[in-house]
Amino acid sequence: MPVSPTELAQGGGVILAAGLAVGVLAVAFRWYFRQELPFGVAMLVDVSVVAFYLNTRVALGQAIAGEMDVLSLEAVVFNLAVFGAAVLVAPAARRAGDRAGVQILAATGVRELEGEVGRLVKAVGRVVAVELPEDIADIEGYDPVGDDVKAELAGKTLIFPRRLTVEELRERVVTRLKDDYDVGYVDVELADDGTATYLALGSRTAGIGPTLPPGTAAVAVRADPPNAAGPGDLVQVWRPRTDEQPAERVATAEIRATHEDTVTLSLDEYDARNLAGGDYRLLTLPYEPGADRQFASLLRAADETMVVVTVAAGSALDGTAVETVEGTVVAVRGDAGVDAIPSASRVLAAGDTLYVVARPDVARRVDAAAAVAEESDDESPSQ
Repeated sequence: MPVSPTELAQGGGVILAAGLAVGVLAVAFRWYFRQELPFGVAMLVDVSVVAFYLNTRVALGQAIAGEMDVLSLEAVVFNLAVFGAAVLVAPAARRAGDRAGVQILAATGVRELEGEVGRLVKAVGRVVAVELPEDIADIEGYDPVGDDVKAELAGKTLIFPRRLTVEELRERVVTRLKDDYDVGYVDVELADDGTATYLALGSRTAGIGPTLPPGTAAVAVRADPPNAAGPGDLVQVWRPRTDEQPAERVATAEIRATHEDTVTLSLDEYDARNLAGGDYRLLTLPYEPGADRQFASLLRAADETMVVVTVAAGSALDGTAVETVEGTVVAVRGDAGVDAIPSASRVLAAGDTLYVVARPDVARRVDAAAAVAEESDDESPSQ
């Protein structure tokens, strides 16, 4: 008996129902587990929906009615066709459901995903997915971040709004890593399509040591600080008067921290040796912070840091002007001495030492530009 139009319509409805079931499950799986629905599970659900329909159709529509042509050639071909069409629809339904799940997560403020995100989402979705590299390097000159942080970030996918330039996307990635993972410094390179091709991390240096100018030291003493005195105030340190000796001014220092009657002072390293032991009184003075102290404080809080590179003969910087150097060149040391805040038109020569303030990624490029590129191994002088 040939298949009727009604049965064809029912078969098409079953195929659509199976695809819809797979799509809904893919959305729920992405929402709950933050991962793509496994292919095997999608196929199992798809085939189960079709099998349930066919079994119900045979049991209620044929067996109960007394019809015994369930094994006829037409019925077998029809059932196999429905199964085959449903299997073909399942992968597309799985991808569509996963894509919808990603869009829902983006709309509800989810900031990162586990697993792979399809290229279709990156190209035409409402979000941009940035997948971090599996290998995360350390930024030279900074303390490394913990291995647990690297393991957590390796291969992670971060999502951001669309319509961002590469530079804006890079800034978003840097800010996200700093805020969410307590990373001090980030060096990341993004391709034009938003792919992260390089990632290096560094932790921010703690303590007051990096802010101390040369020739100074920090020491904690027991003292009676003036009312409302706090970090940054300049004070005179006095040894109180006793029966044996009058009051004596010991040193001039800067307050770095206070806790009850314990005060951390920054002062000349020679004067710091004279403060060992005893109680002191502090007298606040009007103070204009020194340039070295201000520069150290700002540099410590900023993303930029100072690097020192030497221009090699034949390098990309040899013979170029200061204005071509990425970052801010604050000084150049050459044969004639140190040139502070050099002119933008100053020509650099081999042997010049540059003091550059720049972000870690820019500092890495400046260091590479100042060095001579290694010759390939296959290049050898002619015999």
